[in-house]
Amino acid sequence: MANKKQLPAIKYTSREFNSIKEDLVDYARRYYPNTFKDFNEAGFGALMLDTVSYVGDILSFYLDYNVNESFVDTAVEYNNVLKLGKQMGFRLQGNPTSYGIATFYVVVPANASGLGPDQRYIPILKRNSSFTSQNGNGFLLNQDVSFTDPLLNVVVARVDQTTGSPTHYAIKSFGQVISGRRTQEIIEIGKFQRFLRLQLDTPDVSEVISIIDQEGNEFYGVDYLSQDVIFKAATNRGSNQSVTPSLLKPFAVPRRFIVERDSNTTFIQFGAGSDTSTLSDPYIDPSTVILDVYGRSYVAQPSFDPTNMLGTDKLGISPSNTTLSIILRTNQIGNVNATSDTLTQVDNAILVFEDVVNLNSALVSDVQGSIEINNDEPIIGDITIPTTEDLKIRMYDTFASQNRAVTAQDYKSIAYSMPPNFGAIKRVSIMQDPDSFKRNLNMYIISEDINGNLITANSSIKNNLKNWINQSRMINDTVDILDAKIVNIGIDFVAKGEVETNRFLVLDRATQALRARFGTQKMEIGEPFYITEIYKTLQQVPGLVDVLSVKVSQKTGASYSDTYFDIEGQTSPDERYIEVPTNAILELKIPAQDIKGAIK
Repeated sequence: MANKKQLPAIKYTSREFNSIKEDLVDYARRYYPNTFKDFNEAGFGALMLDTVSYVGDILSFYLDYNVNESFVDTAVEYNNVLKLGKQMGFRLQGNPTSYGIATFYVVVPANASGLGPDQRYIPILKRNSSFTSQNGNGFLLNQDVSFTDPLLNVVVARVDQTTGSPTHYAIKSFGQVISGRRTQEIIEIGKFQRFLRLQLDTPDVSEVISIIDQEGNEFYGVDYLSQDVIFKAATNRGSNQSVTPSLLKPFAVPRRFIVERDSNTTFIQFGAGSDTSTLSDPYIDPSTVILDVYGRSYVAQPSFDPTNMLGTDKLGISPSNTTLSIILRTNQIGNVNATSDTLTQVDNAILVFEDVVNLNSALVSDVQGSIEINNDEPIIGDITIPTTEDLKIRMYDTFASQNRAVTAQDYKSIAYSMPPNFGAIKRVSIMQDPDSFKRNLNMYIISEDINGNLITANSSIKNNLKNWINQSRMINDTVDILDAKIVNIGIDFVAKGEVETNRFLVLDRATQALRARFGTQKMEIGEPFYITEIYKTLQQVPGLVDVLSVKVSQKTGASYSDTYFDIEGQTSPDERYIEVPTNAILELKIPAQDIKGAIK
């Protein structure tokens, strides 16, 4: 009986060029010893081996790449991580936005008696008035500012040089401003298309303010296309107007859209319905069919075909054969925060007078030209774009929270998901108040300044955050928004270099490695600082033999935080890490001067 031909042994673990080539050479020598003998590197056989190995290496790489990019834990491409996050309910917010309170001044002529401003010339500064900070960033007024409130601060601005009587009064008021500039994009829409998806050409979009077609129909932004009702603010005409100025009213929105983003582009997604399709509801209201009584409907066939949802307007009406006017708010990619007293330039002040027709046009022009603006406190909220690792953590938290706040991680997820037009926070931590017997929670937050350094959040962001989480928190939870304490640190080290090496070059390598490791990524609130990571980073620097000593100290002075922190007392007995309280965050503020070392 003839022996069966033995099948060749294949090493399936060989995945890169060199190992594939070695396997091919072994295979040829073992199974074709008399047929192929040309193993010379300059021969044609070597060319064929290199070619096959090259192709195998590429195929192996892309196979691994495709598999890795299909899972959250192993994905590295930013846009791929965003796509995976979308499946988990996570949405990337728009371009970073800063948010704060500005002070406004207007000069109004005095009334006939000279004892106060002429009420006819007191204006209302309208929403969307535009301003510019000293560093060139644009800002928009986020709410109407009325100067008619009798409780506002009014002072004499000008007097008659002869009589000394007041001729003009200055009125001071406050209003919320948001970073960005308004722009418009016009898009022609052709024939009807289900689930129409538009790519915006405008870069750096922070918010889609409105979409209106040429017939005057407005499309409303929603979180999901299945959301057919939104809440709009209506003026409260009741007796409690001073306490509750606005009421939330439900508003049906058959025309709606969602906004989707990747790292560079903004998309607008519409639903599957059309203006010509039936708008009748094919689904039965359960409240009308629970009981088979007079006046109630009776369902003989309770089955439901889910595909019917795509054939109705339930996911919204998609525009067709029209022109869309899309109003956008854009922010530059750079930091758009503003330090105190830097928002001073008025670009376009939109003023409204009660009876402008009967007013002196020259006096009206004087009032319009007198508008001034200043920010007494920093306008912050712009944070650096979340890293890939930040995205993954927030994606898991979003999936677990399901838009309700129960656990501490749920509250963190809700806080990070606050829309950018309300401001943004860099880091957040939450813990139960140890002095409370109830579920009183302390939420510690921190923001970024114009230079990307940590700074306490302003009052506007805190108020917006509190209102934002109120819609998701447990009814028996109370949440206090507090400032996390900033502790600025410095790193000093002494290392030993190799013999006959340029110690200045090695020192530069070491400091650059520490800056890359600790100076780029901000820590979490309450995150311990591992001194062992300093040793590990330095030991990987070429030219270093050993790390002799490492010291972490607190940096104080005019440029640093004034928070006292006992680093030595918070260092573990084995000196491996520094324990950080849950209401504090460590920061290497100025890596170029806060990292110092010596090479022996």
